[in-house]
Amino acid sequence: MCIQGAEALAAGFEAEQDDYRSIMVKALADRLAEAFTEYIHLEARRTWFEPDASPDIAELHAERFRGIRPALGYPACPDHTEKRDLFDLLDAEALGMQLTSSYAMTPAAAVSRLIFANPESRYFTVGRVSREQVEDYAARQGKPVTEAERWLRPNLAYDPE
Repeated sequence: MCIQGAEALAAGFEAEQDDYRSIMVKALADRLAEAFTEYIHLEARRTWFEPDASPDIAELHAERFRGIRPALGYPACPDHTEKRDLFDLLDAEALGMQLTSSYAMTPAAAVSRLIFANPESRYFTVGRVSREQVEDYAARQGKPVTEAERWLRPNLAYDPE
């Protein structure tokens, strides 16, 4: 999900030295992207596995719903490079979305999630990762250990050489 046009509008306000409106456009675009993600998740629940879903706002904030929707690059899936496969699979670039060299999504008001419907699904945080685990992960990904270490650095249980 991405909000198109907000960056150009914000840039126009910046060119006019109106930082307040620029910041507000960016903040509103971010909130709209998150709200649309919430809506898409609700529609997916209703269509695929929970036809009577009608949560109130407190239930949504407390994440009291069936399944999870983790995002690549966040605690349960810390490797941002996985976004490349997702973008390729969904042909996200045809929608005007891009990935930066650090795998941030553009436009900035963009959100990507995976939806797991299993009622036993739970959020988790990847803890500290050992050198052996990183070596195994790198081998399975077909990338050098140094590259895996770069993207998993906050989760490493050791100092890379």
